[in-house]
Parts: sequence; C-alpha cells; structure tokens
Amino acid sequence: MRLIPKEIESLWTLFTAPTIWALHFLACYITAAVTCAKAGAVPFSFDTMRLALGLITLAALAGIVLSAVLAWRQWGFGSGDPPHDEPTRKDRLLFQGFATLLLSGLSFVAVLFVAMPLVFIGACQP
Repeated sequence: MRLIPKEIESLWTLFTAPTIWALHFLACYITAAVTCAKAGAVPFSFDTMRLALGLITLAALAGIVLSAVLAWRQWGFGSGDPPHDEPTRKDRLLFQGFATLLLSGLSFVAVLFVAMPLVFIGACQP
C-alpha cells in the first residue's frame, strides 16, 4: 500500500519544491523584517521568532524531502539513466522525475541557506 497514490505525479510536481522554497523565503524574510522594524510592538521576542521560523524551516525541508521521494519514484528509483529524450510517455515521465529530483535538491539547499541567518544572528541590528 502506498501512502501517496502514483496518479498525483504530474507536471505540477515539478514546481512543488521551488514553491515550498519561495514560500519559506517569504515567511522568513517578512517575519524577520516586521519583527525587527516593530521591535517593541510585537508580542514576542526575537528568540521566539527564531524558534518559530526554525519550525517552519523543518516543515519546509520535510515537504521538499517528500517531493524528492515522489520524484525518485517517478524516475523509477533511478533505474533509467539520463538523457530521457525519446518522444515516448515513459521517457517524458522519467525526465520529469529526474528534473523534479534535481529541483528538490536545489530547493533543499536553498532553504538551508535562507535559514542560516537564524543560526548566526542573535538580535535585530539597528
């Protein structure tokens, strides 16, 4: 029994990981900007914001890993070597799975880089 049905694999899965990264990027930078701009007016501390964004980062990474697992399955668990350039449905699905897997890896690294300031910055800078 599969947790996620194979039928959901479509062209939309190609955009899942970059979309998660973009939403994570916006959440991190908007939240940090508002928190630092309104330092006394927000009802939570900088450390609370860092913790919340850390949890959002973990959720984003989990979503990207799920996207990568789906891509790995669509790619046939790495059974076919690229290039997948034949004009057949099978090669199109293999190419799409491989491309989604690569985008998932890139998005995973991008989320880590966006979250890196949460580790190194301890307070808002004037």
